[in-house]
Amino acid sequence: MKSVFTDKTKTPATADLKKALGKTYDAWIKIETFTRANAPKAIAAWHFSGEKFGWSYRISDAKRVLVYLLPRENYFKVALVFGNKAVLQIQQSDISEQIIKELLEAKPYAEGRGIRIDVRDNENIRDIQRLIEIKIAN
Repeated sequence: MKSVFTDKTKTPATADLKKALGKTYDAWIKIETFTRANAPKAIAAWHFSGEKFGWSYRISDAKRVLVYLLPRENYFKVALVFGNKAVLQIQQSDISEQIIKELLEAKPYAEGRGIRIDVRDNENIRDIQRLIEIKIAN
């Protein structure tokens, strides 16, 4: 499923995001704020990935994208990519067994293993924050 924002000529505004995400907007802000607080030099920006995917929000440091926030209708996805060192650290953490299982089942690429987590409420925010900490540290 692609972004709710598909018009290449219109970068999503805060009001658009609030309307699209509904009750999950607060979770989006928690994740964005947490990431930026833990990576103060990070840059956040909207990015259009083409007709097939639409707009996504990326928070990047000088070297790589730390986290992708992918808006959907009434929810969003958090996408992260981890190298081998980070995957080992995640395996040894107290992060949800389901998230660890999905990460280990993800196909490994040169840049690492990727995972997308649906955010429909605040239930998995702590796990996502822990994943972001591991990503920043590695």
